[in-house]
Amino acid sequence: MKPRHKKLAVITAGVTALGFAAVLVLNAFQSNLVFFFSPTQVTANEAPIGKSFRIGGLVEEGSVNREEGTTVKFAVTDTSEAIQVVYTGILPDLFREGKGVVAQGKLNENGIFVADEVLAKHDENYMPPEAALALEEAAKAQKASLTQ
Repeated sequence: MKPRHKKLAVITAGVTALGFAAVLVLNAFQSNLVFFFSPTQVTANEAPIGKSFRIGGLVEEGSVNREEGTTVKFAVTDTSEAIQVVYTGILPDLFREGKGVVAQGKLNENGIFVADEVLAKHDENYMPPEAALALEEAAKAQKASLTQ
């Protein structure tokens, strides 16, 4: 084999290996990608059914219902719409009615969000940017509907 052919074979093998590695990295990235939706977006059927995503907003006052074991049902609201959430596990210490929360899980066929993980804000000044934006947009929409 000529040196030129050897060099071409090495370059081809390198490009092929690099392409294969890029495909693996992009596949891993896509499988771990989780989108955020507000309760208004979920009720507008913008959220995927059966796929994992995050929902955020405030825990609706009077909605927390503790069931047998560690199962808890509550509603997450952006002051415009509310979504029922079911979570089995230990809730964070800062989980309270009227406080900010982000839940990750899937929407089932009945429109109930089955959470795998629930995150509560870590102090009184913090709210996830997506949740703050969703609450702000819901407040603007509510104000606009009241003025009309």
